[in-house]
Amino acid sequence: MNLKELSNALGLSQTTVSRALNGYPEVSAKTRARVVEMARKLGYEPNQQAQKLATGRAMAIGHVIPRSVHDMMNPIFLEFIAGAGQTYSGHGYDMILSVVEDAREEEAFREIARKKKADGVILQGPRVQETRHDLLDELGLPYIVHGRISGAEERTSWIDVNNLRAFERATKLLLDLGHRRIALINGRETMDFAARRRAGYEKALADFGLEVDPALISSADMTEPYGAETAYRLLKSKTPPTAFLVASMISAIGVSRAISLAGLKMGQDVSVITHDDALSFLPNSGDMPIFTCTRSSIRQAGMRAAEMILQKVQTPDGPPICERLEAELIIGQSTGPAPSVEGAQKSG
Repeated sequence: MNLKELSNALGLSQTTVSRALNGYPEVSAKTRARVVEMARKLGYEPNQQAQKLATGRAMAIGHVIPRSVHDMMNPIFLEFIAGAGQTYSGHGYDMILSVVEDAREEEAFREIARKKKADGVILQGPRVQETRHDLLDELGLPYIVHGRISGAEERTSWIDVNNLRAFERATKLLLDLGHRRIALINGRETMDFAARRRAGYEKALADFGLEVDPALISSADMTEPYGAETAYRLLKSKTPPTAFLVASMISAIGVSRAISLAGLKMGQDVSVITHDDALSFLPNSGDMPIFTCTRSSIRQAGMRAAEMILQKVQTPDGPPICERLEAELIIGQSTGPAPSVEGAQKSG
C-alpha cells in the first residue's frame, strides 16, 4: 500500500492525504479523521524518512519527565502516553520519552532543541512555582502543557481538567448530603492540579459558611498506602470525618480498605468521592459504580494533547491553543447521607 493507492481509495488527491497525515491545519478535522481511519484500515504506513526529508522535521514529539513527577504519576502518566501515542502513530510521528533526574531536566530540553530530536514537546506535571515554559520559549520549541501554569494561562498552550470546579462540585454534593467533617486526601500540593483541587474544596466549604480544618487536609504522592494510612488515622481520631474527598482512584482504594479495617461500611457510615481518570486497568464502571467520582479520561486527554502539539508544530507562531475539560460527576455506591450523631455514636 503506497500513498497513491491510499489516495485512490479515499478519492482524494495525494497532496490532501499527505497533508492530512502530517497534521496540516488547513485540512479539516473530519477529513483528517477519515484519512487516518482509512490508512489504519488498509495498513498504510507513511515512509517516515521521506516525510522527514519533505518537511524538514524530526517527525517526533518529546516527553521529558522528571523522576519525581514520574514516580508520583506513573500509572496515570502511562495512560496519558497510551492516548498520545495512538495519535502520533496515526500521523506518522514517533514519541521520544525521557525520564531524567530533576537536575537534568533543563539539559534534556536543551538537547532536544539543539539536536532537533523532536519538533515539539508536551510539558507534564506543571508545578505551582513553574519556570520550564520560560525555558521552552527561550529555545523556540513548540509545546503544549498538560495541565495549567498559574499566571501564564494567557501566553501558553494547554489542556487541563477544570480541577477547581470538579472538587467544588464534589464537596458540595457531600455538604448537600449533610456531611460537615469532610477530609481532603490530596495529591502533592506543590503540583498545580492539587492546588486547584484544594481551592475548589475550600470554596465549597466557604459557600456553606464553614471554616477549613487543616487537620482534615493531607497532601502526598497518590498511592494506595497513603490513602489507607491517612484515612485510618483520621477515622480513629476523636472527631473523625464522615466523608473523604480523594485525589485518585488508587488512593481511594486505600481509603476503602481503611474504612473496612475500622469496622465501618463505605457509603453508609462513611462517604467517599474520588477523582477517576478512567484508567483502563482500574475501571469504575457499571450502572452503579463502586465510587462516586469526578471523571475525566486521561487517555482522551493524551489523544487531544497530541493533536494540539501537532497543530502547534504546524503553526508555531499562531495564538495559544487552550482547552479546558469539564469532569463529569458520577454517582456511585460510595456516598450517602451523613450518619446521625446517635448512629455515629453507636458505630463508634
